[in-house]
Amino acid sequence: MSISVLAQNLRGSEIIKIAGEINELKRQGQNIANLTIGDFDSNIYPIPAELKAGIVEAYNQNQTNYPPADGMLNLRQSVSAFLKKSFNLDYSANEILISGGSRPLIYSTFLAVVNPGEKVVFPLPSWNNNHYSDLLGAEAIMIPTTAENNFMPTADEIRPHLKGAALLALCSPLNPTGTMFGKKDLEEICDLVIAENKSRPAGEKPLYLMYDQIYSQLTFGSFEHFDPVSLRPELKDYTIFIDGASKCFASTGVRVGWGFGPAHVIDNMKAIVGHMGAWSPKAEQVAMASFITNDAAVDAYLTDIKAKIQASLNTLHEGFQALKAEGFQVDSIQPMGAIYLTLKIDYAGKTTPDGTVLKDSADINFYLIKEAKVALVPFSAFGTGDDVNWFRASVGASTLEDIQQLIPRVKAALAKLK
Repeated sequence: MSISVLAQNLRGSEIIKIAGEINELKRQGQNIANLTIGDFDSNIYPIPAELKAGIVEAYNQNQTNYPPADGMLNLRQSVSAFLKKSFNLDYSANEILISGGSRPLIYSTFLAVVNPGEKVVFPLPSWNNNHYSDLLGAEAIMIPTTAENNFMPTADEIRPHLKGAALLALCSPLNPTGTMFGKKDLEEICDLVIAENKSRPAGEKPLYLMYDQIYSQLTFGSFEHFDPVSLRPELKDYTIFIDGASKCFASTGVRVGWGFGPAHVIDNMKAIVGHMGAWSPKAEQVAMASFITNDAAVDAYLTDIKAKIQASLNTLHEGFQALKAEGFQVDSIQPMGAIYLTLKIDYAGKTTPDGTVLKDSADINFYLIKEAKVALVPFSAFGTGDDVNWFRASVGASTLEDIQQLIPRVKAALAKLK
């Protein structure tokens, strides 16, 4: 055996496979509407001007050495103020950890509270919980969700799986669906966690709740973001939040994430992130500390970016609803948050003009890439089976005009299937 069992068994990213197909077609000179990547085209969605200027100034001031392992104190203090203003959550600087985006925070949460072989409970579809479970050697308890509940897990679906579990991993707004918890649904899940922890003997490790709210600033219309600690304050001792600047400020490459939760957990995550070397760059930390306390700049940027994202999501949703009304076997769920729209394209078993049978969601996706010049991500990339013909569409790397133009191409491609 030339490599480890972990390396042999770790599953690769289906999104990377799709990206390879797209890049090959682009190399051939084809123009593909790429709705696959959970990122922003920085020419369409540049980072805030004040943040950019602050980063440049920080580099001019030679802020290029190692930052503190838990993040610069002034940034953690700024995050504390930002959380108070945004969510009325009270977390001090020593309960906050800065890292190079949110991925190290998620992985370090797993490492800090889950032992190999212990249960991690999470819904399907969801982003990367299955892979982090694999990396840790945890037992992944994957809970299928339904379109009828917007692919958000319910208390009834979760209840049978919490006994003895180490971690419940939730996300809202959810990647990949862009859907969100309603207040009542999240309250019921919170009550399950509270009840499970009360049932455990003194000294037994509690059930922790990881709550990924990286998209919480990007909500639309009447949809409101809720979090466990605001709804049930007694969960503060068991909830680790994943958050940061990557999505709400289109700053994915800036690499400033923040996690917050019980101080003893955050302290251990700090050591893990430090050993991984997954710090956020110092200059970016300096700039972010100043920017997120500039309320006028933050509010103006969020107002602008949310309007643009919502316009693209609504256009895509309305386009698919029009196709559905015409009898096409498609559907979509109303945009709620994040940069994603959930699409159903139910054409498994259909035959293409060249006689190829589309066996599953991956086949449907690659057909649309070649025939409609549109690339999506099947939910199978987020842990579901290949027979689930639902897809994630991300609008962050497309203009509104791009979105408008792709609908007729999808219609024409689907009309050719028999």
